[in-house]
Amino acid sequence: MQENSKRTGIFAGDDPFLIARNWLTEAESAEPNDPNAIALATVDADGMPNTRMVLLKDIEDGAFVFYTNYGSAKASEIDQGGKAAFVMHWKSLRRQIRVRGVVEREAGEKADAYYASRSLPSRLGAWASKQSQPLGSRGELLAEVAKVTASKGLHPNRPPFWGGYRIIPTEIEFWADGQHRLHDRFRWSRSGPEDVWEINRLQP
Repeated sequence: MQENSKRTGIFAGDDPFLIARNWLTEAESAEPNDPNAIALATVDADGMPNTRMVLLKDIEDGAFVFYTNYGSAKASEIDQGGKAAFVMHWKSLRRQIRVRGVVEREAGEKADAYYASRSLPSRLGAWASKQSQPLGSRGELLAEVAKVTASKGLHPNRPPFWGGYRIIPTEIEFWADGQHRLHDRFRWSRSGPEDVWEINRLQP
């Protein structure tokens, strides 16, 4: 690891994923709603950016994981470009984490386990929703949920079109609010997942 400045307090440590988990744990006791919400950014085929809120479901030792419908706009853009970025911001802590990296699918046992952990209505909803496609009315959607409920029963398997994405970062930035807007920012960057992190303190 290459580092050009001393990091202490909330920024200390040699593992950025552990630092991120520690910050999220703090937010879970301070943030009133969805402390794991992230603003996920992708780019479409024309180079137009898209951003939406999703829930981060896991911080692994080397990646950040969320789940979605593989037919959604976000999934299409991720599959096409292979890259994504997100920001996680906590007003209660006055901190944020920014991440950019390459993306791979998580469509195995972890996706099965997370799907099984969701409430039954959410599992049935995943089957019923053709995410990001036009919808005539809410009644139309509820009718589809009823059809799915009748056909799938109380123990639906994970849909083949629904699963996870693992963002493997090439850049992570930890930001904390500072007095007089003199914020603290540390950027961890690397060329690829196997490379050594370089850590730089950034101007606020």
